[in-house]
Amino acid sequence: MSDRVAQFTAFATLGLVGVAQELAGAALAGLDGADPELVAEETLCLAATATARAAEVGLRADPLLAQAVVPVLLDLPFTYRDYLVGGAMIAQQDPALLDANEAVYGRLQRKQAFYTAHLPPGQFPGERLLTDKMGLWMGRISPPRLPEAPMARLERLGCVSTLLTHLKLVLAFARREGGEST
Repeated sequence: MSDRVAQFTAFATLGLVGVAQELAGAALAGLDGADPELVAEETLCLAATATARAAEVGLRADPLLAQAVVPVLLDLPFTYRDYLVGGAMIAQQDPALLDANEAVYGRLQRKQAFYTAHLPPGQFPGERLLTDKMGLWMGRISPPRLPEAPMARLERLGCVSTLLTHLKLVLAFARREGGEST
């Protein structure tokens, strides 16, 4: 079981980090004046939650594997932040960075709560749901007073298909690992 947990977690995490970077990059390139830290945090929380939901659905046939993997995926924004802070502490030799990390954790908890409320447990975020919820994401990461609506920006940047492809991959891999026939 531990090999399967490790393999699935590695697969989903690699995809999650990659898709979050791709989405954040597209958003920053397409939104003049967007705050890079805000975009990164919101995007990572959205991608982590959506990935966890895809894994939950795909692993229904193996609830023990789901119980081992899904919390790790939901916690990834915090794990990633720990990694970044650790790297900064080593580079700057400044343990005071841990104190500043508490404020960031609070922000991440609020963002994660937002996305977990909007992407229901046990439900695969299909294209329609994803489009709706990514419209909220686009509104949250966009600077004020942009000339187009968040949904128009979302469509222009093509972000839904990027995340949906990742979620379909996670779902298929989860079904295979969980023993469910596709």
